[in-house]
Amino acid sequence: MISNIAELIADRIGTMPAGERRAAQTLIASYPMIGLKTVAEFSATAGVSSPTILRFVARLGFQNYPEFQSSLQDELAAQLQSPATRTLNPPSPGGGTVSPMLEATLDNMRETFRHLSDKQLADIATRLVDRRGKTFLIGGRFTDPLARYMAAHLAVIQPDVFHLAGQESMWRDRLIDMGKRDVLVIFDIRRYQDSLARFAEKAHQRGVQIVLFTDQWLSPIARFARHVIAGRTAVPSAWDSSAALFVVAETLIGAVTRQLEAEGAKRIREMEGLR
Repeated sequence: MISNIAELIADRIGTMPAGERRAAQTLIASYPMIGLKTVAEFSATAGVSSPTILRFVARLGFQNYPEFQSSLQDELAAQLQSPATRTLNPPSPGGGTVSPMLEATLDNMRETFRHLSDKQLADIATRLVDRRGKTFLIGGRFTDPLARYMAAHLAVIQPDVFHLAGQESMWRDRLIDMGKRDVLVIFDIRRYQDSLARFAEKAHQRGVQIVLFTDQWLSPIARFARHVIAGRTAVPSAWDSSAALFVVAETLIGAVTRQLEAEGAKRIREMEGLR
């Protein structure tokens, strides 16, 4: 399975010199549009030299800048697909429907975790257990069930965990309660939700630390996020699959639970006593 450019960056950013790392961060912050500009425009935005941009592109495995841009254009086309226009894979020779979906979903999970480092997961888990702030979770039209599921688990083992539901105006009202010590976990996959991007920008302006669960093509919210988890979502269906992101969420729930083992157990016992 071919890695996209965001995944290649995640794999290699740890070995990049400072200038190339700035180029990578600039691309992620405006993905993929800044990479579709000229080398001179990309370098000016990143604050590095044009040769640094070309070295960055070569480090990702591209022979030249046009090849790099062609790959980004393909990703942009995939990002903009709707369920109505998405091309489906042909049925399996046996005529069944379960096997292709299962294989694609398992591949998505493997690829998602292949590009997700233990350090990133540990850093996110550590931030989620920091009791100096609150944790807010929210998702889009199809991903909000993941936010609600994760919030329900975290709320059992620690206080000040809130799932943001309802209309956009209700989310905005909660901004008054958000500050620099708080974390906002957002789930957003293609086709990305404008209301979530607006909300993320306002939260970012208040200093809230954002953890973004998105797909391999990266939601525009990535430009505001402290941590970006880019999961594989494409399957042989008109609809994307959130299964890989769901497993990442459960992995983080488990990591937070282990870090809060004593406090969480005490909280659960007290909850049981109140029933």
